[in-house]
Amino acid sequence: MPEQRDIVVVGAGPSGSIAAALLKRRGWDVLVLEAQQFPRFSIGESLLAHCLDFVAEAGMMEAVQAAGFQYKNGAAFVRGTDYGEFDFADKFTPGRDSTFQVQRAAFDKLLADEAAKQGVEIRYEVRVAAVDVTSTQSGRPRPRVRAQDAGREYEVEARFVLDASGFGRTLPKLLQLETPSAFPVRNAVFTHVADHAPADSFDRNKIQVVIHPRHRDVWYWLIPFPHGRCSLGCVARREFFDAYPADLDARLRQVVAEEPFLARVLANAEWDTPARGLSGYAANVKSMYGPGFALLGNAAEFLDPVFSSGVTIAMRSASMAAQVLDAQLRGAAVDWQSQFEVPLRKGVDTFRAYVRAWYDGRFQDIMFAKTQPPEIRRMICSILAGYAWDETNPFVAEPERRLDMVAKLCAA
Repeated sequence: MPEQRDIVVVGAGPSGSIAAALLKRRGWDVLVLEAQQFPRFSIGESLLAHCLDFVAEAGMMEAVQAAGFQYKNGAAFVRGTDYGEFDFADKFTPGRDSTFQVQRAAFDKLLADEAAKQGVEIRYEVRVAAVDVTSTQSGRPRPRVRAQDAGREYEVEARFVLDASGFGRTLPKLLQLETPSAFPVRNAVFTHVADHAPADSFDRNKIQVVIHPRHRDVWYWLIPFPHGRCSLGCVARREFFDAYPADLDARLRQVVAEEPFLARVLANAEWDTPARGLSGYAANVKSMYGPGFALLGNAAEFLDPVFSSGVTIAMRSASMAAQVLDAQLRGAAVDWQSQFEVPLRKGVDTFRAYVRAWYDGRFQDIMFAKTQPPEIRRMICSILAGYAWDETNPFVAEPERRLDMVAKLCAA
């Protein structure tokens, strides 16, 4: 006989831990199956302010605030001698004015531990080998998950499955839900370093997004952490990286040395962590839900790391799914299309418009324009803070048209 649970969550990352905690707080029996052992390395380290709304909703804010993560109050952009920054306190949408930059190994483990403290059962090093969403009971879906750990294989039957497996994309792969992303294939090469940067060399309270001096579609991130460490990465098309050494450490060092700001800031850096790579990370799915299941965060769609939207989308999807699922399990008639996928995609599509505008140059033209109307800056800042679902903001309601209009004004 399969094990019986109310909800199975696949993955204990931010979306999985938040969703599991929210559902447990509503009284449901939640089992989380996580393929890896925590702590484990992950990128997506510069949180947006909106993330903390969901951390607070899940009852985890006190633990996050006490963890000693790097304070973050905005974002800075660097292109040669041009410099621009946004402060989250000066935004159009009411909301949080600050957040954190986090080593994800510690952050993800903290969220998972907090979910466990609230009564969520998390099983680590368990791989989901198969999912059957055709099984029913009294006409209602009863999905079955086949799980494997080091010593056994077993089945869990649930009333619903939430896939929070991130780049593992468990259900999209098992259920053939994947569909190509509209974005070109890009690669990221990244590491952690002891930066040893002078105190006044850059603002450690902001992520630094730096543009390559000769290729405006190639960019770097510099994400400060406490104790003089930071995350460092470069994003470019595969063809760009083909001109550099195959060894990832040598590749990243060489491409960083080409950018004057980073070369100066990291002149005394200690490169003490092997570089890693990620290729073709943009992803999409045919649908974010189906009979007895829904997809959260990166399991459904990942755009690009340039605006640090991934964790925000993941946590927002967890909160929305928990609300719809709670109502469904209590017997209410729900519509996952209109109550989950459509409103979630609204914010995703807003971020998508900004990613497109980044790579085609429109956002950069706006960012580094000599004159930036304050109200427009505040509207854009709201999206950079994560409030991409606020349709009272014209740059959310009509992101493409507004970005195009302002970029043309800035270029005139």
